[in-house]
This record gives sequence, C-alpha cells and structure tokens, in this order.
Amino acid sequence: MPYSCMLVDDEEDVINAIRRTIDWESLGFSVPTEAHNGLEALEFAEDSAPDVVLTDIKMPYMDGLELAHRLKELYPNIRIVVFSGFDEFEYAREALRLEAEEYILKPIHAAELSKLFLRIRERLDAERAERQNVEQLRAYYEKSLPRLQESFFVSLLDGKIPEEELMRQAEDYQLSFEEAPYVAAVIHTGSAGLPVGVSAVLLAASVRKLAEEKLGEKFSARFFGYLGNTVMLVSLGEAGQLRFLTDACDKFCRLAAAKLGATVTVGIGKACGELSKLRDSYTGARSALSYRMIYGTGKAISISEIAPQEKSGTELSEQASMQDIFRKMRMEKEEELSAAIARYMADNAAAQGSVQEYRFFVMGTAGELYRFAKDNELSTEEIFGDNDAMYRILQQLEPGELTSWMDGVCRKMREMIQHKRADSARSFAARAIDHVNEHYADGDLTVDAMCSYLNVSAAYFSTVFKRETGKTFVQYLTDLRMEKAVKLLLSTNEKTYMIARKVGYADPNYFSYVFKKQFGMSPSKYKDSREAAQ
Repeated sequence: MPYSCMLVDDEEDVINAIRRTIDWESLGFSVPTEAHNGLEALEFAEDSAPDVVLTDIKMPYMDGLELAHRLKELYPNIRIVVFSGFDEFEYAREALRLEAEEYILKPIHAAELSKLFLRIRERLDAERAERQNVEQLRAYYEKSLPRLQESFFVSLLDGKIPEEELMRQAEDYQLSFEEAPYVAAVIHTGSAGLPVGVSAVLLAASVRKLAEEKLGEKFSARFFGYLGNTVMLVSLGEAGQLRFLTDACDKFCRLAAAKLGATVTVGIGKACGELSKLRDSYTGARSALSYRMIYGTGKAISISEIAPQEKSGTELSEQASMQDIFRKMRMEKEEELSAAIARYMADNAAAQGSVQEYRFFVMGTAGELYRFAKDNELSTEEIFGDNDAMYRILQQLEPGELTSWMDGVCRKMREMIQHKRADSARSFAARAIDHVNEHYADGDLTVDAMCSYLNVSAAYFSTVFKRETGKTFVQYLTDLRMEKAVKLLLSTNEKTYMIARKVGYADPNYFSYVFKKQFGMSPSKYKDSREAAQ
C-alpha cells in the first residue's frame, strides 16, 4: 500500500512543479494532495492524515512552522519536510525542534527531493516491517497473555466470579483497578486485505500492541484476548470521559490503518459503576460492534450513542437462535429475518415431546419477544394487542401458524426500531443545525465545540451529521457563513472586515480567501458584479 503525502504551498506553480517532476509511484507514494495554506492543510488532515507533509514556511493565515507544530500534536508519527527560500539558522533550528525530517531550500531540485522521499519511505518501511515481524509478534503474543490473568478476565465477562470474591481474586492475580465507572470495549481486526506474509492472528496481535501503547496508560486500560477479539477494560473515573474514550478509539482506528494496514473497528459498551457489571458493558460493546454493518468499519462505535434506548438484557438469553432473531430485527434485511425465524422454529418446535411441552415452548417464545419489546421501549399494545387474548390464540396455533405469527410480530418490531433510530438521528441533526444557525458568527465554533454541546463523540457526530445533511460539518458551516456573508454584502455598505467578523472569521484575509474559493471572485468584485447585473 503506497504512502500518502500532502504538498502545502501558497504558490500553485511550486506545487505543480513538485508534482510533475517526481515519479511518486516508483518511490512508493500515491500522488500527493495539495493545500495552499496551513489552515487548509489542517482541515484536509482531519479527514485523512497523510504519512508525509512537505510544507513551505512562509504562507498566509498559518505558516509552515505553526502547521508542523499542530500536525505533530495531532499525529505524532507524521513525517514533516520543511522548505523555504530563507536560508536562516532560526528557521532551520525551529524545524529541527519540531522533529522535521529535513529542512531544504528553494529552488528544490527533483533529484534531491527524490532521494529525500526514498529515505523517508525506507524509514516508514522499516517501522512497518518491525511491527509485522512474525517472530517478534509471536514472542510478544506469548509473553503478553499470562494465563491466570487471562482466566480471570474471561471469567469476569462470563459472570462466573461471585461478587464477594471478585476483589480478592483480582488481588491474587496482581491486578488493580482505578476508580469507577468502568467500561468494556471490543477491538475487532478485520481479516480481509491482510498485508502480505502476515496472518490474521499476528496482525491482531500487532493491533493489540499498538492499542496498549496508545490507549493503555491514557485510560488505565487492561487488555486481553476473548472470542477472537481484543477486549479493553477501562477505568473512566467519571462518566463524562466516555465521549473522550470514543474519540480516542476512533483516532486509534485511523492510526492502525495508517501504520499497520489493518481495518480496525472498536465497539464500546455503556459505563457501569461496579466491576461485577462489566459483563453487561461487554455485551453492549459486542452489540455496538455489530452495528459496523450500518455505520461502516474502521471507526469507534459507542452503544450509548447509536442505540441509547436499546437494552442488552435480551441478548443474554440462553436461546442462541432467539439472539439471532433479535440481531436480525436490528440489523438485517427482512428476508434474513424470516429465515432466522424459520430456523428457530425448525430447531425447536418439532423437538417438543408432548402437547404440554409445546405449549410451554410457545409461551416461552412469546415471553422472549415481549421482553425484547419492553427492553427496547416499543409499544407492546401496538405489537401484541390484548395480552390475555394473545396467549389464548397462541395456545391454538400449529407450528406453521406460529411461524407466520412470529414473522408478523418481528417485522413490526423491526420497523418500529428503524423508525425510532431514524427519528433519533433526525432529532440529533436538527439540534446540531439549530445550534449552528444560532452561533455561526462564533469564531470558536468547531467540531469539538459541537461535540461538547451535544455530549457525543466526534466520530458519531461526523457520521450522523453527514448522513443527515449530505455535508461534513466544516462544509455546512462554511456554506452557511458564505450565505450570510452574501446577504450582508448585498444589503449593506459595511466593510469586508466587518462582514467577516459577523459571520465568524476573525481574519478578514482568510475570509476573502474562503469567499473567493466559494464564488470564484473576491467579495468586492462579487458585489460589483451583482449590482451591475441589476
């Protein structure tokens, strides 16, 4: 997989010259993206952090050194090359302090730059190869899973440790836990598109090692393998930290893709106040992970955000095939739901040895469905009607008739869940849009500020907002500000810098830059052209 690169310079000719004169493919890089100032580069990096950034120093709105500083804070492993026409020691010293790969002077020679990118690629290759070294991963994997601790964690999630024994056993296994609340997260590594020569097991081990490095100390986390995934147990300290954990896990998913070529999805359960309740949090994390079929892979998904009303109790049912029906009601196509119901009936109805046993089976099945509806806050009256009448009718149904009844009930619940989820997303997006419309003039209105206001993670906010509006938050805010700016421009005689402030831009030069990018001309020319057309 080629490495990504971004060219940052306010001179279009310089960018074009660099892009044309370098054979990027032979050097192991994809064709670079481009940005024309530091602010624009930061926006692009938020969507897809490049492996290497080649930036000029002297640029409007944000110079190259400030850009390098900000990028290093966000992406510590990014490679930065600084170039400039100013042969001054202070620039070079500052570039080195920011851990730039190199400081080079204009004019840039193609041969020199090719050699530089070749050296950078060799370093990136060496780093990736080191992580993927089969023997190192195998040795680490064996060493990192002490059997007693593994057994303790698995038993904890299986609910096999009595509450009164929990802390004593933890102490026996030299395990300490920080303050509640606690939360479980499931780190899933996709098996498709594996790097050459690396098995799924070893790639998952590499992902786990990276998670321990990036998330372990920050969140007082414990890691262990369970049912083919890595489970992370976190001591949050306070419930409000759940949003920051989700954002950190989302950033980790992108880092795993960039550094290891791995598709990693993290499911995060609900916070709980006691260690003994971590089993419920883990169940929620697994449920959140299953939503990757809706929200996509390669990101963090928190069950508290995507399904706040859906309870996990019914998922603990001992009837595995009923669990399959519940999952199909939440996730799959209608035909797959019908197939799951048919399998359930085929496996269970005929196995009842007597009329009495069959009736108990019918009542148990109806009870499971009723409890699922209650747990998910669905209208049982709308689904089942009168309870007494329902139970009398069910007692008379043959297996084929019971299958048809279940199919109708489950389809109705599936439709209600989908409507409820869609209503929740629309309400969430409407709140966000109302806030933007009211506060677009605030220069500090950012994705982080919106997430703080809505109390959700950036990963969930960005996904839902784009799905509901068709735009990213930055695109939506920029379009709204430009719309307001045009109205002020045409209806008043205010100076450009005053209009800029009124629509949220502290820097009038940057406002003019964004305006020209949006409309193809400066604010003053735009006003003149509209007035001339009238």
